[in-house]
Amino acid sequence: MVKLNKIYTRTGDGGTTGLVDGSRIAKSAPLMAAVGDVDETNSAIGLAAAALDPASDEAAMLSRIQNELFDLGADLATPPDIEFGFGPHDMALRIVPSQIARLENEIDAMNAALESLRSFILPGGTEAAARLHLARAVTRRAERAAVAAGAERDLNPLALSYLNRLSDHLFVLTRHINAAAGGDILWKPGATR
Repeated sequence: MVKLNKIYTRTGDGGTTGLVDGSRIAKSAPLMAAVGDVDETNSAIGLAAAALDPASDEAAMLSRIQNELFDLGADLATPPDIEFGFGPHDMALRIVPSQIARLENEIDAMNAALESLRSFILPGGTEAAARLHLARAVTRRAERAAVAAGAERDLNPLALSYLNRLSDHLFVLTRHINAAAGGDILWKPGATR
């Protein structure tokens, strides 16, 4: 378990930050951009969850995802050759196939009850769905940042898969939530010409 007694350390005042193995990299490094975008994704999902009934299945899904995003941040911040971590088997904390499979199962279950798409969807609808659309867009940015970081250093390929699947999950979740409130807001190409 993580224990923080002091929030500020002053070790980052020079523009570097520490990785799980104790090494330091520039805060401007592509890897740190990816970690920051994952953190922003988590915050955006938290904002969306605040607009849902906390006892709902949707809120439970988002709670699991938020926890996994911390796992993902730790995965990105752990160099690929590190074998220690916070897990029950004293291995590095990594995204694993079962986490991606769960996202896919939830996507399939929600999508089964939705009408086929007839057009692109405008971000909006209910407050929760609009917030989730924003979270989806931030997730896509996190994915792009992780791909850029992966061009510089080895990353767990499942971390990239997780981000890709998460954006799909959030998209389907917005449709699922909006379906209960009248449906999607469809793009009407050229409607204002």
